[in-house]
Amino acid sequence: MSILADHYYRASLDADRAWPALEESTRARVCVIGGGFAGLNTALGLAERGVGEVVLLEAQRVGYGASGRNGGFVFGGFSRGEDALLRELGPQRARALYQGTLDAVELIRARIRRYGIDCDATEAGAIWANWFADPEVLRARQRLLAEHFGVEWQWWPRERLRERVRSHRYHDALFEPQAFHFHPLKYAQGVAAQAQALGVRVHEGSPALALERDGAGWRVRSERGEVCAEQVVLACGGYLAGLRREVDAAVMPIATYVMVTQPLGELLDGALQTRAAIYDSRFAFDYYRPLRDGRLLWGGRISVRDRSSRQVQQVLYRDLLRVFPQLAGVRIDYAWSGLMSYARHQMPQVGRIGEGLWLAQAFGGHGVAPTTFAGELLAAAIAEGDERWRELSGYGVVSAFKPAGLVAAQASYAWAQFKDWFKDKSERRDR
Repeated sequence: MSILADHYYRASLDADRAWPALEESTRARVCVIGGGFAGLNTALGLAERGVGEVVLLEAQRVGYGASGRNGGFVFGGFSRGEDALLRELGPQRARALYQGTLDAVELIRARIRRYGIDCDATEAGAIWANWFADPEVLRARQRLLAEHFGVEWQWWPRERLRERVRSHRYHDALFEPQAFHFHPLKYAQGVAAQAQALGVRVHEGSPALALERDGAGWRVRSERGEVCAEQVVLACGGYLAGLRREVDAAVMPIATYVMVTQPLGELLDGALQTRAAIYDSRFAFDYYRPLRDGRLLWGGRISVRDRSSRQVQQVLYRDLLRVFPQLAGVRIDYAWSGLMSYARHQMPQVGRIGEGLWLAQAFGGHGVAPTTFAGELLAAAIAEGDERWRELSGYGVVSAFKPAGLVAAQASYAWAQFKDWFKDKSERRDR
């Protein structure tokens, strides 16, 4: 096994687009800080609504963080479960928020078509495979989605699942036909390019070093320039900018791990007879998908530790062989980790946090559609005075209690892993 430099998504770009650093003082109606999906979608949403003078600042590269390194799954919902949303918000509000993420999935599809974004979009759905013998968890979620959210996931018995996923690890599954998967970094760069084409000034290598009041607006200082803006959007995710203490204190940067195999040829057909994206029913689940070039992308685990490439490979390779022992000996060409932002309440933090100051963060674990949803909410709020963002105000900027919160998060994850292990062991003993 060997590891190539950087991550697969960067290495597999046909052309690695670049944008210039900010090197002047300029004025803007809106300054977006962060070139991940939340910031990019906000900027593009503003441009599509005819808002001019939008500047986007990215400290590293467009899609540098979780947005350009994630599993590439595009499906509805949030990290917080649908049952919890029902309890906390009631059926009408819960359904409206969930529908917002489904609409975001369709908006992503529409933008790919409308703007000709070549991002390896694969329209094959997603499979939620049951790690455990008890089918009730799947059946209960299927009923809840149908009854309260108007969403129909298809039941797959064991025989049908094993025709498509050649593993004895799973029992049955739910299939989500509306889902798809894509190359997230190609998509991020495509969104940035389209935003630029519509008038947004995009700047990479331009960290926001200070955020200060400037009359009725804001002054954002970078290394070699500054932006005086009427309104500012903070969309920094797990890579905290250090601009507002209460904003940084509200999220925990959590690492997740991904690896990509060598091109597998017939070996891939021996493991998968589907192009769908797949994840399982454990709390600490695996997620994986076949890639256009015959490789298998495999992800999983979360941790407060950002591991080295070799450590990621060692951890995930064991997980891979638990599901597909027939892939023993395949080479791993890429392995990486990256930071996501999680809030204590497991929901995005989206909305206005001061006069002319907006926030979009905490999308960890389920971010592609919710970041698009958030971008639409903020763009509509800024451009049109739309107040739908208030539907998320109950999940606000609450302290993550760092560093104790990080320790608690790791302990909670370890406990969930233990429960998964104990349930699996108990089922095997009973058979």
